[in-house]
Amino acid sequence: MGKVVVWVLLLSCAVWMGCGGREKEKPFRYFRNYSRTFNDMNPKHLGAAKQWGVEPLSGPEAIRKAGRKLEEVEDCRWYEVDRLTHSHPYLVPRAHQLLKRIGAGFRDSLDKKGLPTCRIVVTSVLRTGETVKDLRRGNINASANSAHLYGTTFDIAYARFKGASSEKTELDKLKSVLAEVLRDFRAGGQCYVRYEYKQGCFHITVR
Repeated sequence: MGKVVVWVLLLSCAVWMGCGGREKEKPFRYFRNYSRTFNDMNPKHLGAAKQWGVEPLSGPEAIRKAGRKLEEVEDCRWYEVDRLTHSHPYLVPRAHQLLKRIGAGFRDSLDKKGLPTCRIVVTSVLRTGETVKDLRRGNINASANSAHLYGTTFDIAYARFKGASSEKTELDKLKSVLAEVLRDFRAGGQCYVRYEYKQGCFHITVR
């Protein structure tokens, strides 16, 4: 009788494992059609920027005088600010909160997918009259009428993440996860997004 019980238990265990008791690792689903999905052109970004942003500022002194209209963007648990060469780390509160929510959503998605913990990298924020002039000296294609002038717009790198390795497969997965997060924010009417292939970033303006 004891042998029968053992046999039944072994058979039940085998059936349970065959029916999904042992979870199979799901294949990673990569995001597709970046350019087609994130195709909000400059007029849309500018329209939102003028509605929610500050008046274009001339330089650092004007930023200081803006006071509470702008918030400083500093490294935190959700993102890291890159070494900025043609912009200043400031955003209007509405855009700053959006950046934090994107960073938090990215981290949450990484946890759910079992991917390494890392942070997004912010590569461009508020531009002033001075920084635009400097930028256009080195890049004639840079827009003199950028949404970055209003403190509503920021760029997030898609090929670099703080804390990630340089392994291509990992970076491609991280880019895909970030794209999914941005797609949801965009679909919810919270921002406009442009996929900047040559600049290696997502160009984002709060709505």
